[in-house]
Amino acid sequence: MSPATLAYRSVGAGRPIVWLHGASGPTWDPVAESLAGEHLSYIPELRGYGDSSRLPPYGPEVSVGDVIALLDRLGLASAVLAGHSSGGIVAYLTAQAHPDRVSALILEEAPPPKPCDLRPSRPDGELPYEWEARQATLDWLRDPDPTIWTRLAEIKAPTLVIAGGPRSHLDQDLIGEMAARIPSASLVTIDAGHLVHTNRPADFVAAVRAFL
Repeated sequence: MSPATLAYRSVGAGRPIVWLHGASGPTWDPVAESLAGEHLSYIPELRGYGDSSRLPPYGPEVSVGDVIALLDRLGLASAVLAGHSSGGIVAYLTAQAHPDRVSALILEEAPPPKPCDLRPSRPDGELPYEWEARQATLDWLRDPDPTIWTRLAEIKAPTLVIAGGPRSHLDQDLIGEMAARIPSASLVTIDAGHLVHTNRPADFVAAVRAFL
């Protein structure tokens, strides 16, 4: 597999957090600014997004390797790993595969590793990402390896699971079951829909700050 170069921004100082996006990395910028006095935030664009390499193959497992390579590049033995939506999938897969590199885990509206047949249409016009990169995650969700669900119980990092409540398109009961499977997880529901950190940023930051 060809290595990818991930573009990233950094904000603040303190304990490092790596924020993994769903559709767009810049949505994390206000969160990073709010935490800048306490945490050094790194906001990468995953493979196929923004200014990062648009280099197949795509998919959550591929992104795990890219995230570990980024931690190595940044000289971080471990970091808090936070992920929204598809970025949350990458985050929990990383915590499973590389437990020593994840000091704490934040999963915001992360789709659980259970079959889920989401088939959104490609938006019109030019996109800030490769549609194939997003499609690879949707393909993964249609048929995830069932052992990933079982291995949620092996995640060692303290974990905050943030659910978006009934306005989200994701199965909230299943998110609750996912949180229950992770030994050191707590579940917080913020009634904001799928885009919690965008729709209710102050409540999201308060939950993250209390957790950390």
